[in-house]
Amino acid sequence: MPTTPARLGTRRSTMATSQSQRVADTLTARTGVPVELVLITSFGDVTRAHLTQLGGTGVFVNALRDALLAGDIEFAVHSLKDLPTAPADGLTLAAVTERDDPRDALCARDGLKFADLPPGSTVGTGSPRRVAQLAALRPDLRYVPIRGNAETRLGKVSSAELDAVVLARAGLGRVGRLGDVTDVFEVDQVLPAPGQGALAVECREADARDTLSWLAAVDHPPTRAAVTAERVVLAELEAGCAAPVGAHAEFTADGRLRLRAAVVATDGTRAVRGERAVAVADFPDTVQAAAALGRGLAHEMIQGGADRIVADAAEGKEI
Repeated sequence: MPTTPARLGTRRSTMATSQSQRVADTLTARTGVPVELVLITSFGDVTRAHLTQLGGTGVFVNALRDALLAGDIEFAVHSLKDLPTAPADGLTLAAVTERDDPRDALCARDGLKFADLPPGSTVGTGSPRRVAQLAALRPDLRYVPIRGNAETRLGKVSSAELDAVVLARAGLGRVGRLGDVTDVFEVDQVLPAPGQGALAVECREADARDTLSWLAAVDHPPTRAAVTAERVVLAELEAGCAAPVGAHAEFTADGRLRLRAAVVATDGTRAVRGERAVAVADFPDTVQAAAALGRGLAHEMIQGGADRIVADAAEGKEI
């Protein structure tokens, strides 16, 4: 166990530092390991391009991964929904924190709910996944791509530039802005991004024997299993984190892991949805069960044309 502070790499935004500090405080409370935050600027933080132009994948995590591999930090914290599904050479996923609320939230002017927004209202979001599913529910609204941190996006509503914005409820909670929420989308309405609400902790594979012994204190196995199923769907569809793919897995009262997923064209006109469940007890371990569940559902959805929707979105035909 280190006696000098372990260096935790984090992006500089208020949300990133807030969630990283929470991981640091939990780790110290459970293990006694002191932690200091190291602020790192990612390409996604400085570019003004829209995420669909960048491909989405890795723009918020690559700088942290570079710092890890260079030995500048011992571990890094990412929003799991931003983490590419492909493993990074030399790094390992040391922990997945217990998931916060995975749902998306609406922050609208005048306290309006989604159903009450007048036709033609402008709704801002940086996520093609949200646009796709929201357009399927309300094609009469105008969905506007936006960038920036939560405070910047919320400011577009208070300044009357937009009628509403949609953000992850978990993120709003981490920056103390739940009071701005006027409506919450149940997962039956809008499936969240794979891994939404959970945090990922990465460290170097070479350090895993020592580092994992104390990072395991912030790992939450049920969340790791659930997000594994979700992220396998994303990987099998060969889709990045900016693709119009939603997925959510949860354990049922009878010990089964239930997974729902959707791929929706960004204009809301085409969709492939699926649902499966497995009895975890039928597999050697829970993560293996989750991976098998994700692969099975993804292949079923591919047979229904989900891969074609993803490909069209990547080529800009639906965005």
